[in-house]
Amino acid sequence: MINWVVPEQVSGLAVWPLVVVLLMLVAINIVNNRVAPQTHYLLWAFGCSVVLIAIGLLDGCSWTDMGLGRMYLLSGVLWGGLCIFLIALVYFIGSLIRRTRKAFHDERMSGLSASGVLFQALVEVPLGTVLLEEIAFRSVLFAMLARRFGLTWAIVLSCIAFGLWHILPSIGTHENNPALGSVVGEGRRGNVLAVILSVVSTGVSAIVFIALRLVSGSVLAPMGLHWGTNGLGYAFSWVLIRLRDRGNTGQLPSG
Repeated sequence: MINWVVPEQVSGLAVWPLVVVLLMLVAINIVNNRVAPQTHYLLWAFGCSVVLIAIGLLDGCSWTDMGLGRMYLLSGVLWGGLCIFLIALVYFIGSLIRRTRKAFHDERMSGLSASGVLFQALVEVPLGTVLLEEIAFRSVLFAMLARRFGLTWAIVLSCIAFGLWHILPSIGTHENNPALGSVVGEGRRGNVLAVILSVVSTGVSAIVFIALRLVSGSVLAPMGLHWGTNGLGYAFSWVLIRLRDRGNTGQLPSG
């Protein structure tokens, strides 16, 4: 675990590099969700990740500060692998229980083929969403905040930023997820509540991601948790929707 001490000469670092990173994240978020969400997404995400790392290095952060140090790679892989295993176990148990099974149904998965869901789970999620968000929030931004304001404020501010990052992608999600829709309701009110719930839940969940980042010393650990949550979530949703649809057509008894 890295000892995040903020010496006086470091805590007095200029704030403008942080402003640059935050403005860049705002621009990335708008492009991803409103301008060109499906246009060269993987190349865009990878390029932005490289630029963010370059900004972190130019700001004086080391590879270790950003969770990219070689000495912590094995630790990151082990922690990340453990997270993936535990999430798979939880999802499997949840999919067997009638009351929790409905929460897995994301209707966006209903139109995907088997190859489509595999591409999304094994390529788009890890190389797009997970890579970009973990480099942005648990690697570069977190390291830059910690060097200026210390560990506590780095945790608080990065959690807030991660929650706000999910405003745009959470709009309309209550229409695709029956379980979420039943909680927040329909129409504009349901949409507002869905956004608020997403911002709060992702902001709070960021604490877990950061804890993994600190304990393991590597950004690979939260990457494992992040992929397991999203990638396996899509896979389980696709399978359950297929089973539901087959049950409705009489090909398989409904559960």
